[in-house]
Amino acid sequence: MGEVPGSWKPNNETLAKANAVMDATKASGDLYRNGLGMIASENIISPMVQKIVASDLHGRYAEGLPGKRYYQGCDDFDTIESLGISLAKQVFGAQFANIQSTSGTVSNIAALKALAKPGDKITAVSTADGGHISHARMGAVGLRDLDLSTYPWDIDRMEPDIDGACKLIREISPKVCLIGQSVFLFPTPLKEIAAAAHEVGASVMYDGAHVLGLIAGGQFQDPLREGADIMTGSSHKTFPGPQGGFLLSSSEDEKVQKRLNNAIFPGVCSSYHLHHVAGKVVALAEFEEYGETYAKDIVKNSRALAESLAAEGFDVLAESRNYTASHQVLTRHGDIDSGAGAKAAKTLEDVGIITNMNMLPGDTKALTPSGLRLGVQELTRVGMGKTEMAEVAKLFARALIHNEDLNRVKQDVKNLKSNFQTIRYCFNEEEQSGYIL
Repeated sequence: MGEVPGSWKPNNETLAKANAVMDATKASGDLYRNGLGMIASENIISPMVQKIVASDLHGRYAEGLPGKRYYQGCDDFDTIESLGISLAKQVFGAQFANIQSTSGTVSNIAALKALAKPGDKITAVSTADGGHISHARMGAVGLRDLDLSTYPWDIDRMEPDIDGACKLIREISPKVCLIGQSVFLFPTPLKEIAAAAHEVGASVMYDGAHVLGLIAGGQFQDPLREGADIMTGSSHKTFPGPQGGFLLSSSEDEKVQKRLNNAIFPGVCSSYHLHHVAGKVVALAEFEEYGETYAKDIVKNSRALAESLAAEGFDVLAESRNYTASHQVLTRHGDIDSGAGAKAAKTLEDVGIITNMNMLPGDTKALTPSGLRLGVQELTRVGMGKTEMAEVAKLFARALIHNEDLNRVKQDVKNLKSNFQTIRYCFNEEEQSGYIL
């Protein structure tokens, strides 16, 4: 009997590389298990979604749509995707849903492919004002070679200047008016902007990547009822599923729906990560059951965190509007372009609080900004509430204002987190105590 293929003893050097990856993965899990994950674009997945993502689906293909595949062996996945499309329509109140996209940015590329041709005009929020990089020349807008104009910005309200935005739209008659941000504190005055857009024949595209869970939970705004023709979003931020994206529309026009489907496949996706799509479907089912409560608790916690940080002496933006109506809180830690935000983020990481530095109004340098962007969706997901938000604010102050011994603060961060190890707002939460690896 010959040697079984693949059964030989591995070379120690190559095995060491694989083990290094396993060790680093475990260390990353430990970091978040013992620390506070507060990056506004992240979340954790439920026990059931974890199982789906680790299933055999991870390496399979199903190009096309349910019942119209280019591969055999897709009958079971047809069941999964069909259920997911139906759930997405219900959860988001949409007439059309495509759940194949591998990310929010991919959803944006597909939407722009469906809505505009190279050279067409588009309006969007500037990255300097909190717009996402996919809305800029450096991202999807540039990839489609669109002619970008950015809205004037209301710094006090942290939103597009309504009158200025409507004036811009009427002056240049863009093909697409893109709404949405990466820094997203408050609902956008969408009805007014959409009215101006439709007046000049423009399509309205709403990027809800950050706030999609809040929208679905009825706690932010309702873009598809407020004038948006298309809504894109991520499936792993305030919507607590695996990494991926959604493409949604209020249109019942079959030609429009076909164009949107074609923009995803074959437009921007071939294999579209079946294990993540299936995970989205489970997350949609969980959200249907628990999503409204989860979204309410996120908004309560973000407001509580903002108020507590302000009480501790931090400069929290948008005080005149009670700081936030989303999952995000913005804090300024020094002069414009001073790098104070980067320094604060590093100090917080040293005590086990994971955040990200962020440009705030006035900043011009992405690597040396003055601010932090904080998110509470992950802390909420493991059961923290208003009381814990006050504790978190005190930990921030001890590390950043009072300059306490960082090792002592880190131990107290670990102590706090030790009481919050179960993922909530999901099925079978008792099966998962802790983070993956």
